[in-house]
Amino acid sequence: MARQQGDGPALPLYLTEPGRAVAELGLYLAARPLEPRLPKGDGHPVLVLPGLLADDNSTRALRAVLRRQGYRVHGWGLGRNIGPTAVCVNGLQDKLEYLHGRYRRPVSVIGWSLGGIFARDLARRNPDAVRQVITLGSPFRIERHSQSRATKVFDRFAHLHVEQRPFPLESEGCPLPVPATSIYSHFDGIVHWQTCLNVPGERCENIAVTASHLGIGHHPAAIWAVADRLAQPEGTWKPFKAPAFLRPAFPKPATPAAPGPVDITAQPAA
Repeated sequence: MARQQGDGPALPLYLTEPGRAVAELGLYLAARPLEPRLPKGDGHPVLVLPGLLADDNSTRALRAVLRRQGYRVHGWGLGRNIGPTAVCVNGLQDKLEYLHGRYRRPVSVIGWSLGGIFARDLARRNPDAVRQVITLGSPFRIERHSQSRATKVFDRFAHLHVEQRPFPLESEGCPLPVPATSIYSHFDGIVHWQTCLNVPGERCENIAVTASHLGIGHHPAAIWAVADRLAQPEGTWKPFKAPAFLRPAFPKPATPAAPGPVDITAQPAA
């Protein structure tokens, strides 16, 4: 079958994902001296969700940085992410309710890849408990299986999933009820970057970085953007603006295409 425009990333991007992610870990270590210059926030609770087949070890670097900035940072604590199983769906709801009750403040939710789709689901279901959503390479606007190179892996666990949704995953006519930031990369080798774009609005935006999919969670530019978004005072929101010395690290984000009509005969989402 011929590839459609907007299908999954090119093979070279996919094959170089592991090597680029390791190189970006080196960039993270090299950028550690700049950590004191990260934007400072109010120390509110933050929940970080891993991507497909990943667990809390994958988000350790990001959580460590945010913890050193004074935030009350928590991993999801649900083991390996194999999709929307009963353990995942119920466990995430319980985790959010626990953190919201413990700190008596709305929780910022950060999700990497599939974790970002879960983060957006949490915000739709619990708008009073979620302060904002930040996604990292999350294909929440995916329209067909071919736009992701992780579909076969996801489908391997489909028999355990308690939620099956048709494509597209979300209706762009229904924006999130909380501020939303999508951090994505045109060099993503796992999902097509166009599937990661918010339709810009009063409280939603896209931030482009030059990262791999497997390394975006510890890429220095992505970490800066996350820290900047978390540092906004509660109840306020302004679009991201990189400081002058970091502007080369943030390419101009793309403007998403207008959403097309929903195909009611589409297959369930992977």
